Amino acid sequence: MNKYANVDISEDFISVSFDAGDEDIMSIGSRMNEICEEAYMNGYNWDAFFNCYLDQNAPEILEVIESDPEAEMYSVFIEEVTDESAAIARKLGQLIDDLFNNEDLIYRFLRDNAEEIEWD
Repeated sequence: MNKYANVDISEDFISVSFDAGDEDIMSIGSRMNEICEEAYMNGYNWDAFFNCYLDQNAPEILEVIESDPEAEMYSVFIEEVTDESAAIARKLGQLIDDLFNNEDLIYRFLRDNAEEIEWD
C-alpha cells in the first residue's frame, strides 16, 4: 500500500492518483515554487512534472498512461487492464511514493530540468 499514490485496479480500467491538496504534498509544492517560480504545484503542474520525470526515468510508464489532472488532483489512467498494465500502475505508484518520501530527489530533478518541463 502506498502512502501518497492511490493505485486502483478494476476490471474496466486502472488509475493512479494523488491529492495535490494533501498537506505534505502542498509543502513539497511550496518548496518547489521557491526553487522555480513556474512550479506552482496544482494537479496540472504535477502532470507536467511527472511527464518530464517519466520521460527521462521510466518511459515505459509514460507510453501507456493517459493523464487527467484536476486543480487539486494528479490522476492518470490505463485503459487496457492486463497483468502488465497493472504492474506498470503499481510501479508508478511506488515511484510517486519514493519521490514524496525522498523529496530531495524532486528538488534535484526540478533544478536540473525546470526549463524542460512544460508548465501549465
